[in-house]
Order: sequence, then C-alpha cells, then structure tokens
Amino acid sequence: MSLPTLLSQHIVRRPQRIALLQHIAEQGSITRAAKSAGLSYKAAWDAIDELNNLAQKPLVERSVGGKGGGGAKLTAEGERVLRLYQRLQVLQAQVLDSAEDASDFNLLGRLMLRTSARNQLHGEVMAIDSHGRNDLIRLELAGGLSLDAQITHDSTLHLELETGTEVVALIKAGWLEVLAASQSATPGHNCLEGKIEAILDAEDGPSEVRITLPNGQVLCALARPDALAQISAAEGVQVKVQFSPSNVLLGTPV
Repeated sequence: MSLPTLLSQHIVRRPQRIALLQHIAEQGSITRAAKSAGLSYKAAWDAIDELNNLAQKPLVERSVGGKGGGGAKLTAEGERVLRLYQRLQVLQAQVLDSAEDASDFNLLGRLMLRTSARNQLHGEVMAIDSHGRNDLIRLELAGGLSLDAQITHDSTLHLELETGTEVVALIKAGWLEVLAASQSATPGHNCLEGKIEAILDAEDGPSEVRITLPNGQVLCALARPDALAQISAAEGVQVKVQFSPSNVLLGTPV
C-alpha cells in the first residue's frame, strides 16, 4: 500500500519531525539526531512513535539504551519516505515562489489543525454496526490488529465513513488503562496486548508508559506508580491495555 494520505499531510504540517528521519539516517543515534533536529530527546521519541503509528510499516528501528540514548536506523520504508520528503522540499520551494500573498499560507495553517491526543493510530474501516443513534465502527490496524470506536450516526455520515475508508483513531493517554497480562479486560472494552518499552516517571503525577504493540505501533498510557507496582509493570514486561470504544475519536483526511 502506498503512503497514507494522512502521513503525507503530516509531512507538510510538521516538517521538523519528518526531517528527523534524515538526521537519524546521518547520525544513527536518537540523541544526536534529536539535537541536530532541534528537538528534545523525549520529543524525538514522540515523533518517531507518531510517524511509525501513522505509516503502514515502521519507519525507524530503535535499540533502547541507557541515559545516553539508543541507536536508531531507518527501515526500507523509512528511506522511501525520506526520499519523498526530499522531493517535497523541492516542490515546496516552487510553491513558495509562486504564492500570490503570504496570507494564503496563514489561511491554510488555520485549516490544518493539530490534536492533543497522544495516541494516533492509522486504520481502515472494516465494518459499521448501527445501534440506535450510535454506530460501532470496527477498525483494522496494521498487522491485523483491530479496535472498535463508538460514535454517533450523524458523525458517521459527516465523516462519510464506509468500509475501506482510511481513518486515524485518536485516544488520549489518560483514557488507557494498563492491565497485567493475566488480567481479564472489561467486557465491551478494546483490549490490546503489548510489551512495555519504557516507563517515564514524573516528579508529580502519573507515569508515562510506552507500550509497543505486536505490529510495531506504540501506545502511550498514563498510570499511577502504585497502580503499576500492583501489576509488576517494568520495561520488557507483557501487559494489556484496555479502553472504551466511546473513548476513541476518529478523524479522516480533509
């Protein structure tokens, strides 16, 4: 499958993050690439997770290191996207030269909104089941994983959803609940299994838990340290992540 439209739009809106791919190719290190791109180490991780989640195939392969950071390299898909970005830079320069007024770009910027949701997963509509005023939308993610989103029927019509429509599922980190691998999920909830990649403790508040799914996509959850201790959560441990279909927001390309 070709690069999703949503990822190509991301290239236009977030050039600094896409340019991170070039720095990774040159530096072979997340820490050095982040510095070259003008990003913090954490922001670089967030960028890589977001790009990998929006692409059909992972763009970056990482090896987690200590305080000095880990190594990183582009996958074959990542190299392809980087070539696309470099061609886009040439086209962008041509567009800037031909713009009639600087206000044109301000208008476009207002029409392209960002989202505060930490988890953005690219998927495709598999089925739409009506339940009164609400619809249950079944999405297929990369690697054969799936999840359900519950939205109003009016929203289904507004987004023009049908089988095969490409969408992005948006899930706020605070809406995810981390469970032990042996725990049973709440009936009717989405439940995805994965491995804890990292736990980033906060000085005051919940910890940030990064969980890698079998398809390579990464979910970010917020959890209290005492709750994580109860399930013996640690890096490398298999866990489950559950969330209600009503806590999944859907977006489609403009």
